[in-house]
Amino acid sequence: MRIVFAALAAVLAAPVNAGTLIDLAIVDRETGQVLTQHHRDGCAHVAGAPDHRYAIRLSNRSGGRVLAVLSVDGVNAVTGETADPGQNGYVLGPWETTEILGWRKSLDEVAQFTFTALPDSYAALTGRPDDVGVIGVAAFRERAPIRRRETAPKIAAEAMPAPPASVREQKAESADAAAPQARAVRPAERLGTGHGERESSSVTQTRFVRASERPAEQVAVWYDSYRNLVARGIIARPVAERTPQPFPGAFVADPPRR
Repeated sequence: MRIVFAALAAVLAAPVNAGTLIDLAIVDRETGQVLTQHHRDGCAHVAGAPDHRYAIRLSNRSGGRVLAVLSVDGVNAVTGETADPGQNGYVLGPWETTEILGWRKSLDEVAQFTFTALPDSYAALTGRPDDVGVIGVAAFRERAPIRRRETAPKIAAEAMPAPPASVREQKAESADAAAPQARAVRPAERLGTGHGERESSSVTQTRFVRASERPAEQVAVWYDSYRNLVARGIIARPVAERTPQPFPGAFVADPPRR
């Protein structure tokens, strides 16, 4: 099995969610909707719903093949290693768009990505909770592009280990995606990405030679529950607007009784 490796040469540029080489979007698989991105301080944030499955949609915006090293909560989604741009990942063909459904378990299977409480996330359960809440991609151009049609994303990686046997069932939470009340909203448990049920998802192996040691581009999206994004001021609380009326009363009301 061939694995793509390259050394990381220096500090990377600050990530964005949509670039000139690759785009990153999050899709709620329960609703089929692409999650709206809310921008603040140059970062894109999306609101996830607890217990919902999600997919990571990657779009190659170039006419050549691109290697996408995918990090979820600071963990490589293909190998399960603590993420580093020098690791292996998915290869997208020219102008290709694909959806990554989960943690890669083999060439034919993934464990579904699910929004869950931070303590139940795969990263936390494997002792790496510090970077929970962000999804990122380091994108590399190919040194000598091989122009061929690809029907599935390509990888060259070892299967990712399953989480510890002590994984607890994901706790059902209230629908945080619903609109909050007008009163102040306090942050709840942060969201992370769980190691969900197994699902068929086939890929093949390929060879990819990077054009450079440093990523051509790095993109990222941060996520949390709707409630928490409102509490942090990333999503504005909806306020019922009313147009002032010059004569709000139509008739004379009775006086209060004594």
